[in-house]
Amino acid sequence: MVTEELTRWLQGVLLGKTPSPTVRIVQLGQACNVEEEQYSERIYTIREGGTLELQCLVTGHPRPQIRWTKTAGGTSDLQVNSSLHSETLRIENIHRHQGGRYYCKAENGLGSPAIRSIRVDVYYMDDPVITVHQSDDEVKEQFYFERTVFLRCAADSNPLVHYTWLRGREVLSEGSDSGVEIYKPFFTQGETKILKLKNLRMRDYAVYTCIASVRNACDMRDKHSVFSLSNNTAPPFIRLLPEEPVVVNPGQSVTLMCKVSNGDPPPALRWWKQEGEELPKRSIIDEGRLTIPRITADDGGTYTCTASNNVGNPAKKSMSILVRGLCKGRFWITPDPYHNEDNIQIGREVKISCQVEATPPEELQFSWLKNGRPLRSSERMIITHTDTSVSPGTTNLDIIDLKFTDFGTYTCVASLRNGGIPEISIDVNISTTTVPPELTIPKGQSQLIVQEGDTIDLQCLVSGKPKPIILWSRVEESGAAAAAAAALMPDGSAQMESYDGILRISNVTREMSGTYRCQTSQYNGFNVKPREALIQLVVQFPPTIEPAYTEVRQALGRAFSLTCSLLQANPARVLQYEWKLGSRLLTVGQFTDQTHDTTYQVKSLNREGYGEYTCDITNEAGAGRCTFLVTGKAYFPEFYYDTYSALWQNRPQVYGFKLQWTQMEPNAVDRILAYRLGIRQMGQSRWWEQEIPMEGAIQRGQLLTYNLTELIKPESYLVRLTPITRFGEGDSAERIITYSAPVNPHLREFQCGFEEEAVCLFSQDKVDEFDWIRHSATTKNSKNTATTGPSADRTGSKQGFYMYIEASRMRVEGDKARLLSPTFNINSKSFSSSSPVSNKPSYCFTFYYHMYGKHIGALNIFLRQKGQILTDSLVWSLSGNQGNHWRQARVNIHPSTAFQMVMEGVRGSGIEGDIAVDDVTIEEGKCKDPPPNNLRSFAPPLSLCIWQLCVPLRLVLTGWQR
Repeated sequence: MVTEELTRWLQGVLLGKTPSPTVRIVQLGQACNVEEEQYSERIYTIREGGTLELQCLVTGHPRPQIRWTKTAGGTSDLQVNSSLHSETLRIENIHRHQGGRYYCKAENGLGSPAIRSIRVDVYYMDDPVITVHQSDDEVKEQFYFERTVFLRCAADSNPLVHYTWLRGREVLSEGSDSGVEIYKPFFTQGETKILKLKNLRMRDYAVYTCIASVRNACDMRDKHSVFSLSNNTAPPFIRLLPEEPVVVNPGQSVTLMCKVSNGDPPPALRWWKQEGEELPKRSIIDEGRLTIPRITADDGGTYTCTASNNVGNPAKKSMSILVRGLCKGRFWITPDPYHNEDNIQIGREVKISCQVEATPPEELQFSWLKNGRPLRSSERMIITHTDTSVSPGTTNLDIIDLKFTDFGTYTCVASLRNGGIPEISIDVNISTTTVPPELTIPKGQSQLIVQEGDTIDLQCLVSGKPKPIILWSRVEESGAAAAAAAALMPDGSAQMESYDGILRISNVTREMSGTYRCQTSQYNGFNVKPREALIQLVVQFPPTIEPAYTEVRQALGRAFSLTCSLLQANPARVLQYEWKLGSRLLTVGQFTDQTHDTTYQVKSLNREGYGEYTCDITNEAGAGRCTFLVTGKAYFPEFYYDTYSALWQNRPQVYGFKLQWTQMEPNAVDRILAYRLGIRQMGQSRWWEQEIPMEGAIQRGQLLTYNLTELIKPESYLVRLTPITRFGEGDSAERIITYSAPVNPHLREFQCGFEEEAVCLFSQDKVDEFDWIRHSATTKNSKNTATTGPSADRTGSKQGFYMYIEASRMRVEGDKARLLSPTFNINSKSFSSSSPVSNKPSYCFTFYYHMYGKHIGALNIFLRQKGQILTDSLVWSLSGNQGNHWRQARVNIHPSTAFQMVMEGVRGSGIEGDIAVDDVTIEEGKCKDPPPNNLRSFAPPLSLCIWQLCVPLRLVLTGWQR
């Protein structure tokens, strides 16, 4: 039993079309070179800065969708833009990183997608750079002194660069001077060339030139770099002023000076900030002077000056700028550090700690006040400070044997020794009311329920004096994936601070559900074990359903069902559903714990049944809606773009066009009664419309045809086609018809020597195994086999071009390559297709062939006629080695309709099987004086060849002999 898909494919074949997509990539822009690397891929070479323009030619029905991608190392790096979905990919001012393999993918839902690739090789060459390194060696037996200089020339390029060294005007080469060596480092691939000057001599002090060349590839001219080597040549050395780190107050200006004390040639200076930061935007650089006006705390850091003159290693010096300031003042109270106590008690020790970050840290100083009066260290009031080199700085006040008279307000004052910066004061009250913190959750708020999108306040009540800062975080749920998601707070941080104990979350989402922790901080309060409490947040949200919207096309009288599925909801219990058609209620119900969808069935569709069906699934948080638009509209027609001989002309000023299409899913709705055809000349606003009646039911895949006539040359037209059923008009489809003049509207003579890159509009067949190659003897190719193929074109010219098949590139015996001529029209009024051969027009097809090599396969010539059925008739064939000579063949042909000539090369049993053709001619009339050749008498059985499907026809032919 033949499947529906196979049936459609066979219909397509018999109608002269391929349903599954095919694809071919051609280049439109100017390229440096285009060559074939493998049988399925070409290499397109372009110079950096040029415009890359590739066109993806597709066939297939329905019209395939196109997408361009680029991969480099397995990663697609084409940015999304509209050109990725069009036939032409255009990249202006192409950059080197945009080289790589480009893929064109075409798919239309039938069979496998068609994919072709082309490799884009971007050529470029940077200016060469000369670097110099010197070595001194005084250890050789105490009396031998050697000084060696290395000149390294490097240039980034594609293809690999070739180097030439000159000393003055003298070209240096290996062996030309015993004191000179030229070599490439082992770890490079040709982009570096080192000139080694051994035991430096006086004549080695000279001007050296490195010439970098890619041998005029892509018309890229040679580039050069010059270095003058002298006895003064030396690497750079610099000094920074001032020499000590700079300490300044905010708002002041800072100037750093980078002075060159040595280096020849004079080095170039560059300032930069370490850790990858940019220099402040206010910075002013004047040669080696760096000035930063109105400095801020953010401008502090390490600044580096680098000097380079390509001799030795660059010199580098760094300087720190410290912007004075105080920040992040904190305190904590430790009740009785030597006992596990949380409360302050009379007769016990109390420790007050104060911490501040200072820049520079060595200038930080603390002082203490009690009730506004200075406090000095004593036996019962012990004041200590941490080492000033440790940041942040901390001071401690230990009160030994606490008494009632010690109660009061203690103030920690932080300042910088040299002044100029405001002090930081921190007050800490010690009294009977100074107690450690406690956390509680307001009654009824340990679990909060909120609707998605609302705002919610999570509150922790904190008591105690002083009140500490509250830290909010999320409790990690079980499971790795849940833990990773739960670790972050709504603002994306791991922890949030609150001074009043309230965490406000706006626009709550379902992902914010979970457990939240509030806890006391160990600073700005008691230094005791943190207190904490938990709040459970439950976010309710309406049901998530599918499909949100879908269109259902149905014919009258048919039964169908609509299903709305539940994906997610909270709460997930007591879910109800309600089906409506427009505003009319159809049915209601309730979900069970085991059901996750609801279905509404229509037993027989009537006209009142068309419209918008909705299904609302509701919970406490709201409703989710599925929408189904049930319509009797027909789907859009799918234009067929691969029609052979679609355009014709039989009058000077007008032309005709064969419009062909299939109907998408014709059986989904009622029978299509007619099509409304609209046509508008491009650039005009007026439409002409008419109806095309349809007799009988249209089958899926059936090719429909309508001839458009009286189209004005050379205008283009926009065509719109709309199917009509008893429901009304369906979806429309549009396409543009463009006039293209035939290759030879009045064929008398056609000649092609393949000298132009357009190859006289010859084209490669899209369904063969490999392609013909345009070639000349001057094009060097290491893959060519010397014992096969021609050494010149048929005239003997090394510069002349011809077409040939390459047998040595991944080919197997029997592989075929087909070269298609342009389509030729003939005068259809002078004969009919049923006329005998003697009454049909005659043409002489002439060509030269070269078939040299012990593995030669075959060369076949077909006459392809383009009627309602595409037919290939074998008119000439030759196989085997014919010697290292060009030979001429002439064939009489008698086409009855528009035709092409197909030149088919068949690969033989080995690599020595190249076949070439040249100087193709088609002349009106029979051949005159056919040249003698050793062709066997050839009379093939008549065959009907439809693409790859050839069916021999057993006919009795009068006078036919084997």
